[in-house]
Amino acid sequence: MKQSIVFIIFVLGFLGCQDVNQPEKPKNLIAKDKMIDILMETYLDNAARSVDNRAITSKGIKMDSMVYKKFGIDSLQFAKSNAFYAADVNTYMEIIREVETRLTAMQQKMDSIWEKEWVRKDSIKRKFEEDKANSAPAKDSLI
Repeated sequence: MKQSIVFIIFVLGFLGCQDVNQPEKPKNLIAKDKMIDILMETYLDNAARSVDNRAITSKGIKMDSMVYKKFGIDSLQFAKSNAFYAADVNTYMEIIREVETRLTAMQQKMDSIWEKEWVRKDSIKRKFEEDKANSAPAKDSLI
């Protein structure tokens, strides 16, 4: 009895996966390079939302609309193109890897800028402390 239930579940699962339709190629498919740029911009927008969503919404900024306007697309075109690329796992993984590579490079560049700024501020602070230590103490008129 137990084996027949497992067999029936296996057969239903197998038959349920037989009719998988991949989406048709959209007429206005977004090019792969442009899709990488759009996804990169979308990830940056999502990061900005996670940092300070209240400020973004209070100013009435619609991040998705800005991305669509910047790249000259609409939400339906993006959704269809994204579904088309996502249907082919290998192609979509290539796109995501490229986005990840670009974001990592951007992060490294920003980290180096912050490091240089930190070193600059630290050297100014050190110079100020040295000048303060080397200057003669102020004489008090009461002494």
